[in-house]
Amino acid sequence: MALKVLITGAAGQIAYSLLYSVAKGDVFGKEQALSLVLLDIPPMMEVVATSDEAVAFADIDAAMLVGAMPRREGMERKDLLAANVKIFKSQGAALDKYAKKSVKVVIVGNPANTNALICKKYAPSIPASNFSALTRLDQNRAQAQLAGKLGVAVEGVYEAVQDDNWLNNEFISSVQQRGAAVIKARKLSSAMSAAKAIGDHMRDWWFGTQSRWVSMGIISDGNTYGIPEGLIFSFPLTVGEDRSWKIVDGLDISDFARENSNLHMNDSASSKWIHHIFIVAKYNIILQIIYEFLVPRHCTVL
Repeated sequence: MALKVLITGAAGQIAYSLLYSVAKGDVFGKEQALSLVLLDIPPMMEVVATSDEAVAFADIDAAMLVGAMPRREGMERKDLLAANVKIFKSQGAALDKYAKKSVKVVIVGNPANTNALICKKYAPSIPASNFSALTRLDQNRAQAQLAGKLGVAVEGVYEAVQDDNWLNNEFISSVQQRGAAVIKARKLSSAMSAAKAIGDHMRDWWFGTQSRWVSMGIISDGNTYGIPEGLIFSFPLTVGEDRSWKIVDGLDISDFARENSNLHMNDSASSKWIHHIFIVAKYNIILQIIYEFLVPRHCTVL
C-alpha cells in the first residue's frame, strides 16, 4: 500500500532538495510505494511514473533523455559507448513508435553526440532536426571561465579574452576536464550544473533565443563549415519562435580551432558501434567551444 506523504511549501528551496530524497526512498525506504501530496504547487502538472517505454513515450512533445550508463572516475567517453548502445537503440525505437513526430529530443548521457546519432537512427520517422545532444553544460562552464578571466559576471561576457595562450591551453583544459574534476571530488557526476544546462537547452529551444547564440549538438547536414554531413556536431545556433534552429554562419575559424576540429573528426570517423557496422561520431568537449570562443577576437560571444 502506498504511503501518503504531505510536503508543504513544496515550491520552496528546502522542499526542492527534500523532494528528491523522499522520492528516492532515502526517508521511508526504497521499497515503500509513495503518494506525494505537494501543498503550494498549482495543480497544473501531471506526473506519470512508469518503467514501460510504451507508456513513457506515448504522445510526448519533448524528451530529455537523461538515463544512461553513468560516467565513473577513470572512464573515458569511448568506454561508455558499448553500454549505451542498447539504451539509445531502444529509446529511439520507442520515440519512433509512440512519440509525436514533432517531439524535440535532447540526449544527455555521454557520449551525447554518439548517443544522439544512435537514437536518431532508430527513429527514422522523426525529423533529424528534432534530435540534439547536450553541449550547453560546456557552454555554461566556458562562459564562467571567461567571466572569471575578465572579472565580470557571467551575464556580462560579450567578448573573448585577448589572450591566445590562455585560450588555447588553460581555458580549454579547464572546460574539458571540469566533469572529471567534479567526479574526482564528489565521486559522482555534476548533477546540479547538468540539470541547469538541460533546462537552459530546452527552454531556449522551446521559446527561442532572439539574437543570442547558444550551443547545441545537432545534425551537421547543410553546414557551411566543412563538417561532414550525417554527424551530430555542436554549432552556435539561433532558435526561432517556431522552434526551428539555424546555424550561425560566416564565422572565420582560426587555424588552431580548425586543427582541433579535424583531429576529433578523424577520431570520430574511426569509431564504430560494437557489433554494428554503422559509423558514428564521437567528439570531445573541446568541439563545443571552438565556434563560440576560438574565433577572431572582434566577434561577439554569447
